[in-house]
Amino acid sequence: MKRIILIALAIGIISACKQTNKSETTGANKNFAALTDQYYEEGLKLSPINATFIGDERYNDLLPNDGSEAYVEETKAFNQRFLDSLGNYDRNNLNDNDKLSYDYLKDQLEMNIEGFKYHSEYLPFNQMFALPLTIGQLGSGTGAQPFKTVKNYQDWLKRVTAFSVWADTAIGNFKKGMQSGIVLPKSLVVKMIPQMQSMVVSKPEESLFYGPINLLPKDFSAEDKKKLTDEYRTAITTVIIPTYKKLGDFLQNEYLPKARTTSGWSAMPSGEEWYAYLVRQQTTTKKTPEEVYQTGLKEVARIKSQMDSIKNLVGFKGDLKAFFEYMKTDKKFMPYKTPKEVLAAFENIHQRMIPNLKKMFANAPKTPFEIRQTEAFRAASASAEYNQGSADGKRPGIFYVPILDATKFNTTSGMESLFLHEAIPGHHYQISLTQENTSLPKFRRFGGHNAYVEGWALYCESLGKELGLYQDPYQHMGALGDEMHRAIRLVVDVAIHTKNMSREEAIKYMMDNEAISEEGATAEIERYMGIPAQALGYKTGAMKIRELRTKYEKELGAKFKISDFHTEVLKDGSLPLSVFETKMDAWADKMK
Repeated sequence: MKRIILIALAIGIISACKQTNKSETTGANKNFAALTDQYYEEGLKLSPINATFIGDERYNDLLPNDGSEAYVEETKAFNQRFLDSLGNYDRNNLNDNDKLSYDYLKDQLEMNIEGFKYHSEYLPFNQMFALPLTIGQLGSGTGAQPFKTVKNYQDWLKRVTAFSVWADTAIGNFKKGMQSGIVLPKSLVVKMIPQMQSMVVSKPEESLFYGPINLLPKDFSAEDKKKLTDEYRTAITTVIIPTYKKLGDFLQNEYLPKARTTSGWSAMPSGEEWYAYLVRQQTTTKKTPEEVYQTGLKEVARIKSQMDSIKNLVGFKGDLKAFFEYMKTDKKFMPYKTPKEVLAAFENIHQRMIPNLKKMFANAPKTPFEIRQTEAFRAASASAEYNQGSADGKRPGIFYVPILDATKFNTTSGMESLFLHEAIPGHHYQISLTQENTSLPKFRRFGGHNAYVEGWALYCESLGKELGLYQDPYQHMGALGDEMHRAIRLVVDVAIHTKNMSREEAIKYMMDNEAISEEGATAEIERYMGIPAQALGYKTGAMKIRELRTKYEKELGAKFKISDFHTEVLKDGSLPLSVFETKMDAWADKMK
């Protein structure tokens, strides 16, 4: 499920420190700390939108032209120089916390450098991960970009002015891709075109980007209000509307005819090698696509057996596919009349598990938490998602729920497991507790790995019964459906990109094995087509956390305490899975 994960680019570097400080074997190495701080600071300058999302307002006026050759070369050089600087330290002479930072950085820098072999800039955006959509969220006045002061309003004007240059570069890169055979599938491009067209309006007041003017703070002077209103009208008329029109027209008239009819990465030059790299990057393991695929087949069979048990428990006569259809279509599973009722049902889930939550987690985040309906302009192609709060607590963590028609919102879709994953204790606990932990270097507080972050959230779905949920067999079935969904991903993602499975075959496989509508399955499969291997991190990470928990429960016996385990899993922030496992084993040894 889509959400913003701020995976810090390994782009910060300082070469001032050229010697190993061997005297500091137990305390923090100040030179090494300076290096990681510089890495983080330089990274924010090159990724200013990441800075905005974590609540750092210093670069809110910047929008880098991140598809340009100059930017790509700059980031490549930063990665290499930082890796060279890391080589000046003897890992054995660092303390435990610095060793984790060293291992994290080394893994990330090496993966980033390897990634420059592939021209990902030739695919500048797709129907899900797209700066044009992010700009819409930021510029609406209700997203991560702040609109509280006159400077905030001026920052946004400067940032959005650069959007036109960004779009020109994106079009140029799409054209390079067209010439070299690195193009998106047609089925994705047809979803992107209306996204661009929806931003083209006849009057500035009709634009999503007029939102901040409708929300002008009352304490602004009349002069400032008039000046900003005029400037926003001009920006919308001369930059925003023409830029979206230019992008939409290009996609419609030039790119779509050249887009490919195939579904997978293997259809492109060096596609299989590129995909194998993405599998390692997204799972933070050395697993091959085939290993992931075989794991998926086993997991699909295991979960299917559990689903059969629940079907028999509720006395349903018919096969599993008929049971899926019954759950999808029976009106008793669609009790809501308004979006407000749907949001209230999610809050009810939250309230019911609070007593058990306190037993299983010694620490709760200070960051506020909210449940909101996904904005209309992006709801049609959005999944439920979590957008992280700011580290200072001023902006809450937000669980967004897309509700296109409340009367068709189905309770068996796994509402309880969805809340555990996207909200509490999933993404909200993990991301907020990490951001609030000032003992971690900033690049770890605000960075993340797909397999750890999404693996934790999926692991949290398995805690339902322990947290007092899944009492209703249909909610348990929904939770199994969510787990099956992640297992299916291991099969179809790999099959699409390495085994020539078509979009249509993948949609059918998904519908045959879980209770999902054709519309839902289509959106999911198209997501895997556009963002290869990303969906593999969930199950890979969750299985590793569960495997370690089971191992320690056996090894430690009465000494094992679940709240201690959860504290240890979360306390050092996101790590590559290999680094994470080594750290957890060391913890278990100490507990013995």
